[in-house]
Amino acid sequence: MAFSRPIYLPAQLCKTMNITVAIVEDQREIREMLAILVNGSDGYACVGAYGTAEEAIAALPELSPDVALIDIHLPQQSGIDCIRQLKGLCPSTSFMMCTSLEDAATIFDALRAGASGYLVKGTGPAKILEAIRDVHEGGAPMSSAIARKVVNSFEQTSTRQSSELAKLTAREQEILMLLSRGYRYKEIAGQLEIGLETVRKHIHNIYEKLQVASRTDALNKII
Repeated sequence: MAFSRPIYLPAQLCKTMNITVAIVEDQREIREMLAILVNGSDGYACVGAYGTAEEAIAALPELSPDVALIDIHLPQQSGIDCIRQLKGLCPSTSFMMCTSLEDAATIFDALRAGASGYLVKGTGPAKILEAIRDVHEGGAPMSSAIARKVVNSFEQTSTRQSSELAKLTAREQEILMLLSRGYRYKEIAGQLEIGLETVRKHIHNIYEKLQVASRTDALNKII
């Protein structure tokens, strides 16, 4: 299917009447289809569409769009790297991923980088426009499949934490909590009114039960 070349309105003019949107997508047909969707909808305007992260990083700070719709899988720098760099350069812009990647690690990397929303490719036009408006108004829109993965990940983390903590006695859990707060062995002994050697023995047992070799490893396994 052939697509006409999208028309981009001057950013300053767009800002007076529409939610301004920038698109970063390496597949030309998808990029142009999204631009046509945005420009053809009341209340929205596409101020720029780019095929690489590098092009977007060069252009978006000046345009300062309300919302940037970004693919993750880009030719050189990824969309996640793109957001990391643009987050400080475009403080008023909200970033939303639109990608085919749905694994939990990628989702959390994107959210940590600064994405406020996450849509999968194939989301219907009306849902895309709704998500753009939602993220612009401070929401965090996600496709239902993405939201389910986020919930499942938290559930798995909670289950794993409970399972690991169940290996420890109540006293060992107490000591681990104090370790997480930065207490030293001597301070733990004073806090719990036990001997320093007893603290060392408990910590040795904690490491053995969790199969770790350091305070940091133990905390990472639980938290």
